[in-house]
Amino acid sequence: MKVPVPVELLIRKSKRDAKGQYLFDLLCHHLNLLEKDYFGIRFVDPDKQRHWLEFTKSVVKQLRSQPPFTMCFRVKFYPADPAALKEEITRYLVFLQIKRDLYHGRLLCKTSDAALLAAYILQAEIGDYDPGKHPEGYSSKFQFFPKHSEKLERKIAEIHKTELSGQTPATSELNFLRKAQTLETYGVDPHPCKDVSGNAAFLAFTPFGFVVLQGNKRVHFIKWNEVTKLKFEGKTFYLYVSQKEEKKIILTYFAPTPEACKHLWKCGIENQAFYKLEKSSQVRTVSSSNLFFKGSRFRYSGRVAKEVMESSAKIKREPPEIHRAGMVPSRSCPSITHGPRLSSVPRTRRRAVHISIMEGLESLRDSAHSTPVRSSSHGDTFLPHVRSSRADSNERVAVIADEAYSPADSVLPTPVAEHSLELMLLSRQINGATCSIEEEKESEASTPTATEVEALGGELRALCQGHGRPEEEQVNKFVLSVLRLLLVTMGLLFVLLLLLIILTESDLDIAFFRDIRQTPEFEQFHYQYFCPLRRWFACKIRSVVSLLIDT
Repeated sequence: MKVPVPVELLIRKSKRDAKGQYLFDLLCHHLNLLEKDYFGIRFVDPDKQRHWLEFTKSVVKQLRSQPPFTMCFRVKFYPADPAALKEEITRYLVFLQIKRDLYHGRLLCKTSDAALLAAYILQAEIGDYDPGKHPEGYSSKFQFFPKHSEKLERKIAEIHKTELSGQTPATSELNFLRKAQTLETYGVDPHPCKDVSGNAAFLAFTPFGFVVLQGNKRVHFIKWNEVTKLKFEGKTFYLYVSQKEEKKIILTYFAPTPEACKHLWKCGIENQAFYKLEKSSQVRTVSSSNLFFKGSRFRYSGRVAKEVMESSAKIKREPPEIHRAGMVPSRSCPSITHGPRLSSVPRTRRRAVHISIMEGLESLRDSAHSTPVRSSSHGDTFLPHVRSSRADSNERVAVIADEAYSPADSVLPTPVAEHSLELMLLSRQINGATCSIEEEKESEASTPTATEVEALGGELRALCQGHGRPEEEQVNKFVLSVLRLLLVTMGLLFVLLLLLIILTESDLDIAFFRDIRQTPEFEQFHYQYFCPLRRWFACKIRSVVSLLIDT
């Protein structure tokens, strides 16, 4: 039996400035995962804003909060064709992620498609229908979507009984991925925003392009080769589009906070580079401003999709063994194993004592989108509603589901447990369902004690000292920006002065200098302005020197 690994212990194994790449490689090694470029590590800051862990930066410097740290292993770049993934373990992890998306309302679809997807999940988790084990209404004991209806549950059971018999878990998962890939919201990681008219919308980046969702409709879909530039200023996000016949469009949206807008911009930069470019050598540093000394600068640091596929084709090893955990018939969250199925594990121990290949796919309970969450009771500002008409779009509106797209409806506030040091990569969910309050209470016995927390977290607290609070960091960023502007200005003035002195005082007979000296404008400047200014400076210097000699 293995226990959850605290992030403190992971960082403790390396030097103080351990980069995010170290933590990610350590986790992928534990999961025996080679096709790792599709995945990433997500964490939440003290302001409840989510971030992807940057692999080129120090882990400690990115985590501004105090221990315990909440992190989760997630699919970052959804494969354009998940069925084409080389290894079954990679397909299984993607399957678990999409299953979680379905539960949280991120993967929206018609009722008929929803029933088929849920039936595939049932077949993969519990196998063939058995009248002795599966009584009437057995499908109602499982939670596949934010909302269920009896009609939908009967349809799921009917498909499971009659159409999927004999399919192995791997086959059912593959069919699930093939079906999910065809849906309009496949690969959507929604960012809540508002358009220029003040209407709520969700922005997302998919393997195929940029998507805007409003209500139950897709009002914009822009292919990656049509996206020319991504930019943000404060809370405002700009998308520059160049379509056929040299038609140029600028889409403007407003995020809830500047931090959310910056996160949206960085996600767009990474997705565009991953899906659009042919080689990682083509990646360039991108600035959010036209002025090089102003704004944010960001560079995608990984491989692109084409390189990942080429690398996957070269994998030659025995397929790693996959221990799938059986689906627990409960609307609360089951745990994950790296061995026997959980049916024999006591309920009070399910959540915190096992590690498996899926453990990274647990996520924050409110991570249905990537910006600060507002619960349904007080967050109506950024929840979408069905619109009778669309604004600023010349394309056909695609209806993607029977209900409005509202992933935030199925989530709870971000968990902050005082005595929970386990890295949430080593998690408690198999189908992405949210843990019930009762199971949270039952799992208290398996959480670390205060003494263990203090012992394990002491070293990382020491590493985190001196990084300051968010308010101080904002002031420091402003001061650094002003200093940067002053330094650039002084540098430019120094270069101009040096060039002027060389032109007027030196005897260098270079063609470039000779051409400038022979121009009428330069001769006029030299005799009317520079020479009098030089004599004035010489006079002042002589006066100061004589004054110093006299004193």
